[in-house]
Amino acid sequence: MEARALKRYSGSSPRKMRLVVDLIRNKRVDEAISILRFTNKNAAKVVEQTLASAYSNLVNKLDSGRITQNEVIIKEAYVNEGPSMKRVLPAPQGRAFRIRKRSSHLTLVVEQLEIK
Repeated sequence: MEARALKRYSGSSPRKMRLVVDLIRNKRVDEAISILRFTNKNAAKVVEQTLASAYSNLVNKLDSGRITQNEVIIKEAYVNEGPSMKRVLPAPQGRAFRIRKRSSHLTLVVEQLEIK
């Protein structure tokens, strides 16, 4: 069984968010949370909250509701580009430079490990 969580319109750029998401892909949830706690990036906090939400969604989806974090694996983790806000920065000699403030959409899919 699997569950997913989405974090849309996050203020971090997709490139910066992908650096963090690449650290936890295909790992167990308890291992991923410990990695994110010690990652020195602002995007790590957003990814950690989304991962906790995906785990909670899986627990709520199960009938028994009893599953530990080391029995759940991150099946999919990807970051897509969200809308960009356009801003203008004044430049010398009457010019203006366009600044794009990028946003991102984070998707995490967690799955229960099959115990054989």
